[in-house]
Amino acid sequence: MHNRARYLIFFQYIGTKYSGVVGVSRYQPGYSGVQDHLEEALRRLKPISPVSLLVSSRTDSGVHAFSNSAHFDFQRRNNKPPFAEDVLVQALNFYLRAEQIRVTRAHRVPSDFHARFRAQSRTYVYRMALGVCSHTQLPLTECDLCWGLRDKELDVGAMREAAALLAGTHDFSSFAAESHEMVFKRPVRNMDVLSIQPGLSFAHSHFHREISLWELTFRSRSFLYRQVRRMTGALVAVGQGRLSVSQLADILKARDTRAYPQNMLAPARGLFLTRVDYKESDLQLSDQLYSNENATD
Repeated sequence: MHNRARYLIFFQYIGTKYSGVVGVSRYQPGYSGVQDHLEEALRRLKPISPVSLLVSSRTDSGVHAFSNSAHFDFQRRNNKPPFAEDVLVQALNFYLRAEQIRVTRAHRVPSDFHARFRAQSRTYVYRMALGVCSHTQLPLTECDLCWGLRDKELDVGAMREAAALLAGTHDFSSFAAESHEMVFKRPVRNMDVLSIQPGLSFAHSHFHREISLWELTFRSRSFLYRQVRRMTGALVAVGQGRLSVSQLADILKARDTRAYPQNMLAPARGLFLTRVDYKESDLQLSDQLYSNENATD
């Protein structure tokens, strides 16, 4: 029986103690990526050969995820049938219990499915708390999970005017940090959603003081390196009056990473990857494959 199966998993993590989602070289002791721990959990399920994950969306050190995704191939020993999806989720979470990583769901997918290239959109949310002069003014549920700003108010109207300039299809070179991958990537992206809305503290009903929290939501099929954090930093600067809407428009028009002002990058701790969406048809495994497996069990 051919028992090799490809799975798509969705997983969440608090990124504070990890070097990012991507695995870290063994030659960097003391550092680990979320991928390292997921692959270790898979190794403990005793596949025939080592399993490597292909992650859909890279996130930096300190960035969090409510829903990232990855695919991998898994073949069990002794010709055992593929794991049922719910069994796989439970088994992985058993071995991940000491980490701030949880697998939320799994899908058997076709053998040509690719978590990164089949993704239709990715959604990021950036969280900011206002009137925070010290981290001690935040509840524990918000520490390292939002950007605490001293400002008690932001000019949200100006921020939304600036956000409207960034929505749609643009060359976002100015909002991409330099990286070796930039040479090979097209800088044009379509920003489907860029919204600024009030948010809620995770402890809003129980903390002794009210937290003024705002959320910036970004949705696109893909993003450039650090694009969301650079756009967030610029929009906050507009809200603070340090950058005008016309100056932000000039940065966008420059199409040059060097046009982005220094010391304006938003910190990693406020950023969450919240969704990676796929076409339902791309996730469907053929009925014929299931019937063949059942016939040979």
